[in-house]
Amino acid sequence: MSGTQKSGLVVTAHPGDFVWRAGGAIALHARLGYRVKIVCMSYGERGESQGAWKQPGMTLEACKAARRAEAEAAAEVLGAEIEFFDAGDYPLRITDAMMDRLIDIYREVRPSFVLTHAVADPYNVDHPEASRIAQEARIIAQAAGHKPGPGGVSYAAPQVFQFEPHQPEQCGFKPNRILNITEVWDAKWKAFEQLPAQKHLWDYYHRAALNRGMQGGRNSGKPMTYGEAYQTIFPDAVEVLA
Repeated sequence: MSGTQKSGLVVTAHPGDFVWRAGGAIALHARLGYRVKIVCMSYGERGESQGAWKQPGMTLEACKAARRAEAEAAAEVLGAEIEFFDAGDYPLRITDAMMDRLIDIYREVRPSFVLTHAVADPYNVDHPEASRIAQEARIIAQAAGHKPGPGGVSYAAPQVFQFEPHQPEQCGFKPNRILNITEVWDAKWKAFEQLPAQKHLWDYYHRAALNRGMQGGRNSGKPMTYGEAYQTIFPDAVEVLA
């Protein structure tokens, strides 16, 4: 990676999450030349693989292998790198070594932005747990005393964007960013097609993208067919308001 290349980091609980909720942002920024790295905490083998478990003779290890292959294919379509932690799902529980690795990734990738889950989701506790983990690692990555080097720590923490949960009203999700993903919608849909274990969600997230596109167009006054909604966690410091 060149010293001037911008980057983005996506911290996701399960394989499908980064596709449904942030696939457009990933594809768009990859196309703009950003390095985009996805950290996938689990394979979603227990609770996020309904289609896979309908296959006769399915086992946990076979399901994990299938979901890994799907997620790798989706990440490739979107133009991103992906690293798996295999922390398990339902429930998601990471180890100290996994946290340490995520902190290292923050410092290595030096993301310009972080995409992760909403801080609340009463329907899926893995999602806010992944969000909490992403934020904890972001904080520790700034600590001068964590793995100090001879040159000190120069890492600056980036803005964190919560991507849209499945049922936003129940999660207190109030978007303040709508990203125009119209030009990369084909890539996002192709990434959908890499996840047959969750085919039942394809149409739902197609409709969600159309709805956000309509809202984005009305708020911006510019044509937008497909959009993704995000809510920032921290205030933006600016020199002028507009």
